[in-house]
Amino acid sequence: MNGERRMNRSFCAFVVALFLVVSVVPTQAQECEGASATGKTSDVLTCPEVEYKAGYATRPRFGGPNSPEGQLEEDDRVTKPAFRFPAIDNIFEAWRQWKRRQNEDHGFQLTGHYATLAQSLSSSIGGEDKASSGVVRTTAKWTLVGRDTPNTGSIVFMIDHRHAFRDIAPGALAGQAGYIGLTGTLFTDVGWVIPNLNWQQGLNGGDSGLLIGRYDPNDYMNILGYTNPWTTFSNVAILLEPSVAFPDSGWGVGAGHWFSKQWYAIAGFNDANGKVTDDLNFFDGGPEFFKWAHVGWSPSKDDRYLKNVHVMVWNVDDREDAGIESAEGLAVAANWTFDDRWMPFVRAGWSDGVAPLYNRSATLGLIRKFIRRSDLVGLALNWGRPPDESLRDQTTVEAFWRFQFSQNLAITPSVQLLADPALNPEEDKVWVYSLRARLTF
Repeated sequence: MNGERRMNRSFCAFVVALFLVVSVVPTQAQECEGASATGKTSDVLTCPEVEYKAGYATRPRFGGPNSPEGQLEEDDRVTKPAFRFPAIDNIFEAWRQWKRRQNEDHGFQLTGHYATLAQSLSSSIGGEDKASSGVVRTTAKWTLVGRDTPNTGSIVFMIDHRHAFRDIAPGALAGQAGYIGLTGTLFTDVGWVIPNLNWQQGLNGGDSGLLIGRYDPNDYMNILGYTNPWTTFSNVAILLEPSVAFPDSGWGVGAGHWFSKQWYAIAGFNDANGKVTDDLNFFDGGPEFFKWAHVGWSPSKDDRYLKNVHVMVWNVDDREDAGIESAEGLAVAANWTFDDRWMPFVRAGWSDGVAPLYNRSATLGLIRKFIRRSDLVGLALNWGRPPDESLRDQTTVEAFWRFQFSQNLAITPSVQLLADPALNPEEDKVWVYSLRARLTF
């Protein structure tokens, strides 16, 4: 009992300290740094002008922050770290110049990172209460058609190596708490995988886009500007809409179109049985599809990450070999950025069927971007009702602080509260303590 009280006090102190610091940081816009000559674009949760290392200044028109295009753009931004190490930065400078030349001469873009996540539970119903793993990711985009026009055609490739340091990875830790969900999204122990291998074609002067090949639909559908498990939250119930029976990476087709400067739509279908570990098998379970359509509004195309309201419908077929019946649902979401720094966001979803984590879900959160540094602070709450009516509703809270230690290294401590874990009726609260590190190159 005393230990639980100490943990409660520690969590409250962490959250209070988090937002006291956030609230007193000055927010004058004139502190922003100017953009480089390589290009200007609206930034996510930061000053309106951004400087780039290798000139990857193009933001995806339809993908999210965790899509290949989104990662290329975000990882290429010049950050404002807490510490500067000129000797280390000079080592990376030759690499950055090489990437810039490849982009300018051949339309080839390349980025990579190494990320680690360590998590610990306050109590466990299994034999493990700690997990840790690492992910090496390489993302590439080679524009082969229309490099000097908006109608570019590109081949996109992404490869990961996901490995555990302990007996289990964070992607499996939720089960040890009796919690339905994931406390460490994408941090698994599956080895080499290829999440993306596709062709992306711009059309109609860049107002339309077509994607054909292997991709993760969660990087395109129902996206808000904070959706990135490498740089923001770790719990899947907060990153994504858990009332959606979201599939894994697989083969499919996606398309998007801007009807005006404010209104757009995205739709697609994917292999309902697709898995990132399927060795690139093509519809191995037969013609069973996950279908989705998303209609959204933003004040402008450049503000889609910053200010966005949208609705999505989805349906997944019966999966005969897996023994899972069809499901369908509706999801709505919105985020709105104030003063270029505060981003409140909200999600809600309703679904039928046993395929999703939840049949009812609601999420409310807030993200704060600093001006003087590239730090990021977030707090969010999710409530969800599992399809099995005999199980109790779950509530999830997560708070994080991403500390930009140096130009290429970010360190993110976080705390999660798993209230009323559905498969652990003996516990009303389980705490998850996390530390994530990410080095980009």
